[in-house]
Amino acid sequence: MLNISKNSVQKEMPQEKLYALRSLDTPMAGKILAKWILGIFALFFVILFLPWQQNIRGSGKVTALSPSNRPQTIETTIAGRIQVWKIKEGQFVNRLDTIAIISEVKEKYFDPQMLFRLQQVITAKERSLISKEQKAKALQRQVNALEDGLRNKRDQAKAKLEAERVRFNNFKNQYERNQKLFEAGNIPLTKFQDIEYKYQSSEADFVNAEIEIERVQAEYLDKINKAESDLNNTLAEQFDTQADIAKMRNELSNMQIRAQQYFILAPQAGFVVKATQAGIGETIKEGDPVCTIMPQSTDVAVEMHVKAMDVPLISKGRRVRIEFDGFPALQFSGWPSISVGTFGGTVEVIDYVNTKPGEFRILVIPDLKDTAWPKQIRVGSGIKGWVMLDDVSVWYELWRQLNGFPPSLYAEPEMEEPNKKKESKDEES
Repeated sequence: MLNISKNSVQKEMPQEKLYALRSLDTPMAGKILAKWILGIFALFFVILFLPWQQNIRGSGKVTALSPSNRPQTIETTIAGRIQVWKIKEGQFVNRLDTIAIISEVKEKYFDPQMLFRLQQVITAKERSLISKEQKAKALQRQVNALEDGLRNKRDQAKAKLEAERVRFNNFKNQYERNQKLFEAGNIPLTKFQDIEYKYQSSEADFVNAEIEIERVQAEYLDKINKAESDLNNTLAEQFDTQADIAKMRNELSNMQIRAQQYFILAPQAGFVVKATQAGIGETIKEGDPVCTIMPQSTDVAVEMHVKAMDVPLISKGRRVRIEFDGFPALQFSGWPSISVGTFGGTVEVIDYVNTKPGEFRILVIPDLKDTAWPKQIRVGSGIKGWVMLDDVSVWYELWRQLNGFPPSLYAEPEMEEPNKKKESKDEES
């Protein structure tokens, strides 16, 4: 009996324990926690299928779109010594306002009357040139007169030579006839000798006439050569004087331009933000910076640097969200519509070469359809930016981030060709 009662008690114990567990109630806090966990998991599951806008992060600074509106360093063209400052830092200057005046430091230009004296030398050279031109004209007239005299004398000598030739031929014929008569004994010796004398005399006159032509030609050619030599020397001196005048005029122009360089002028309107040279009497060299001017312009833009692997995904006109330093913002990169404190922009320029190793520069201009950029931003202020791409699911973006994959597009962005861009500008004009 005792054994039977022990076995029955052992069989009834598990049933009593199960009944005790069933009689216990689940705490209310546990039920609420379970519902919250299930709700969070359900919400997270729904969020995974929400649209997420991919983006490319970048950082940079505020700048100007046009290079002429960016900070400009004013340099001196010539070496000099600062004589007086006409401005102070932070002052607004107009175009061609005098910033500083410098004095000369090279001993070659110390003479204050150098321009006047150089002009006197040029005037004297010009008068000398006029005299040489007149002398050259006189020598040219002399050469022409000698050539005319040579032609006249040569014509006269040729006429005389022709006359002597006729006279010589006549006496020669007479001599030959009388020689035959003399040999035949028909005329006396005295008459033949008289005819022979006249023949020899005409022959001598004919030879002298030929020699006279050569003498006249040689005499006049000598005079002409001497006159032409003087003419050439005068022309050479004239050309040398012209070269000296041109050189002096060039030097005078350089001196006049150099005198204008003593005044350092503002190339455009803007604010003087930094004076790199300080004291009066400080010497500066050619090309040394004097100060920096920040042009007054509304041509504001943002210079961003993005990774090289992201550049193929960026095209002109892409929208950008920008966070400026000093302006509080709450940015949800994937949901730009709920971002607070950021400003919109569009991609305007994409560099064709890398600015830094592994990075490319893009220029972003304000988006006219979005909130206007703050007027308080200044060139050089830092920014953070997000170039907005296409929409994808949140789960895809998480998967991409976990695997370290770059953003992707469904289609290759269209790149604007330079020729098409030029044609569009021509059509607009």
